[in-house]
Amino acid sequence: MSSLSDAKIKELEIKANDIRQSIIEMLLEAKSGHTAGPLGMADIFTLFYFHILKHNPKDPFWADRDRLVLSNGHICPVLYASMAHSGYLPIEELKTLRKFGSRLQGHPHREYLPFVENSSGPLGSGLSQAVGMALADRMDKKNNDRFIYCFMSDGELNEGNSWEAIMLAGKLKLRNLIAIVDRNNIQIDGYTEDIMPLEPLANKWRAFNWHVIEVGGHDFRTLNEAVEEAQSIFEEPTVIIAHTISGKGVKEFERDYKWHGMPPNREQAEIALKELRENRPA
Repeated sequence: MSSLSDAKIKELEIKANDIRQSIIEMLLEAKSGHTAGPLGMADIFTLFYFHILKHNPKDPFWADRDRLVLSNGHICPVLYASMAHSGYLPIEELKTLRKFGSRLQGHPHREYLPFVENSSGPLGSGLSQAVGMALADRMDKKNNDRFIYCFMSDGELNEGNSWEAIMLAGKLKLRNLIAIVDRNNIQIDGYTEDIMPLEPLANKWRAFNWHVIEVGGHDFRTLNEAVEEAQSIFEEPTVIIAHTISGKGVKEFERDYKWHGMPPNREQAEIALKELRENRPA
């Protein structure tokens, strides 16, 4: 993993815009699915799949690859789009999202898409899966330069299972585990601080013996620096609390919890795609 040049950042900005367009096209075709989270996480997924992750789309089962565990599986359109744009599957296949017989289910499913690292659905389970992977690597005494990344939503921190995993990882000092929390402040019923307040969130993770980094979720350079810092911590696991804008890239969708689980209709999708195309870096 290396620092980012201005040219590389420009390349990532273009790729993130392309991925956002794919997300809108997928949701329109499916007529169901989640809009806000996938758009909000597009920059983070782009940074990982096109700069940070040690992986190989031509050899998806490479034993020494990093592992990316998606806990909040409902944002899978951004996972599928990122994997397609990086070469794991044809981009045309994205429009089969949620269709009968498709590999691209409404939550990632290893039975249908074996090169995703985990099946997900029930919120709060992903970090436990990632803890198991990180602990297995320690027990095997290998892959000391391999990291297990767990992408999580802030809303799923309402789940007790999340905190059991947080507590265990802190106890075991799993330094090869890095969690990224999508702190977009929304969940399906409203804003997180209205439904079940999470703050002071950073202090809660620290109390469970995690190293905590807070960062803006749309600045590639600072995000990359946060991951570099996380990789350098040897005494404890690290959580990166990434402050994102839900629905990022489409003004009508941004910061509105109603778009958490709602797809755009044709008119809304056309407006969104027009906005994204006009704002695509030249």
